[in-house]
Amino acid sequence: MLAILGFLTVALLLTAVMTKKMSPTGALILIPTVTGILASFFIRGEDGAVHIWENIKALGGYITGSGGIGSVAATGVMFVFSILFFGILTDAGTFRPIIRGVLKLIGNDPVKIAIGTAVLAAVVHLDGSGAVTFLVCVPALLPIYEAVGMRKTTLATIVALSAGTMNIMPWGGPTIRAASAMGVDVMVLFKPLILPVTLGMLSVFAIAVLLGLKEKKRIGNAALIIGYMEQPLSEEAAALLRPKLFPVNIALILCAVLALLFSGFAPAVIFMLFFVIAIMINYPAPKEQAKRVDTHAKEALMMASVLFAAGAFTGIMKGTGMITEMAETLVAVMPESLGRAFPLITGVLSMPASLLFDPDSFYYGVLPVLSNTAAAFGAEGLSVARAAVLGQMTTGFPVSPLTASTFLLIGLSGVDLGEHQKKTIPWAFLVTLIMLLFAVLFGAIAL
Repeated sequence: MLAILGFLTVALLLTAVMTKKMSPTGALILIPTVTGILASFFIRGEDGAVHIWENIKALGGYITGSGGIGSVAATGVMFVFSILFFGILTDAGTFRPIIRGVLKLIGNDPVKIAIGTAVLAAVVHLDGSGAVTFLVCVPALLPIYEAVGMRKTTLATIVALSAGTMNIMPWGGPTIRAASAMGVDVMVLFKPLILPVTLGMLSVFAIAVLLGLKEKKRIGNAALIIGYMEQPLSEEAAALLRPKLFPVNIALILCAVLALLFSGFAPAVIFMLFFVIAIMINYPAPKEQAKRVDTHAKEALMMASVLFAAGAFTGIMKGTGMITEMAETLVAVMPESLGRAFPLITGVLSMPASLLFDPDSFYYGVLPVLSNTAAAFGAEGLSVARAAVLGQMTTGFPVSPLTASTFLLIGLSGVDLGEHQKKTIPWAFLVTLIMLLFAVLFGAIAL
C-alpha cells in the first residue's frame, strides 16, 4: 500500500504542477502531507502494530529532519543570498557592458548564443556541482537572452541538458554512488561509457542548435536588429548604475566563483559574505541598502519557499518508507522473461526514475536489487549500473523535484517548474536514449 501511495503522490504532484492546477509550493507541501497521513494507517512499528497517531505525529519530524528541510536548508540560504548578490550587481549595471561585448562578439544570433550556453554549462560543470553550474551560468547568460528576446525556458533547458550529461563524469555523484553500490572502482564502471557520453554531449550541442534555430525563427530578423543597449533606462534605474565600480564588481564575481570552486567553504557562506561586500561597496547608505534588498526580497522569498517545500516532499517520501516500497514493487513486478533485458529496461527508465527516486535511495537501495536480479537471469549486473547512470539523476537531475538544484535553476532563470519540465524532459529523455543506444552498440552495456 505504501508503494501505491508513493506512486500516487508523484503522479498527483507532476499532474498538479505541469497542468498548473496548483503552485509548486502548494503541491509539494499539501500532496505528500495528505498521502503521508494516509500512509500512517499502514506503517507498522517494531512491535508489528500500526500506531496511527504516532505515525501522523512523526510526519513533522520527517519534514523538518535531515532527510527533509534539513537537507535543503543550506541550499535555501545560498539561494536567497545568491539572488540578492546578483540582484545588487544587476542594479549597478555590471552586466550591461558584458552583454554589449558578447553581442558584438557573437552578434545577436540565437543559434550562437544557444551553442555558447551549452559549452559554458559543460565547462563549468566539470566540477560536478549542479548548484555551482547554475549559479555561474544562469546569471551571466540571462541578461543576454533577455537582450535578444530569447525565452528563459530555452536557457534553462540547454543548461539543464549540458549539466545533466556532464554529471555522468566519474567524479559526479551518481557515478560514484553507482560504483560504490556495485563495489567496483569508479573507472571500471565509467571507462566503457566514455564514447557514448561524448556522443551524448554532441547530441546536446545539436539540440542547442535546434532550439537556437527555433528561437531565431520565432524572434524574426527584424526584431533581432533592435539593439538592447539602446533601450532607455528609467531615471530610477539610471540612478542606480555604478559604471566606475565595474572593475570592482567584476572582481567580486570572479572571486565568488573561485571561492565556490576552490575555497572549500559552503556556497551559502560565500554568497552571504559577497552579498554584504557588494551592497556596501555599491550602495553604502543604509536606507538605499534596505531599498535594494526590498526590491529583490520577493523573488528570493518565493523561490526559497519552493525549495523548502521540496524538502518537505522529500522528507515525507523517505520517512514514511514510500520510496523504499516503490523500489521493491518495481523489482517485484518485473516479468522473469525480461530478466536478460534488465540493463536495457533500466536504461530506458533511468531518466524518468529521477522523478521518483533521490540518488541515495536509487543507487544504494534500488540498484543493488536490480543488478542482483539481472545477474540471476544471466544478465551482467555492471551493465545495469552503467545503464542507470545514463539518466538517473544525471540527465534527470535538473528536472527532478527531489533535487534542490532544480529549484535553483528555475529560480535563477525565472521560469515555472511545470514549463521547465515540459520543455526539458523530452530532450533529456532523448539524450539518455542516444547514449543508451551507443552504449549497447559499443558493448559498454551487454545484453
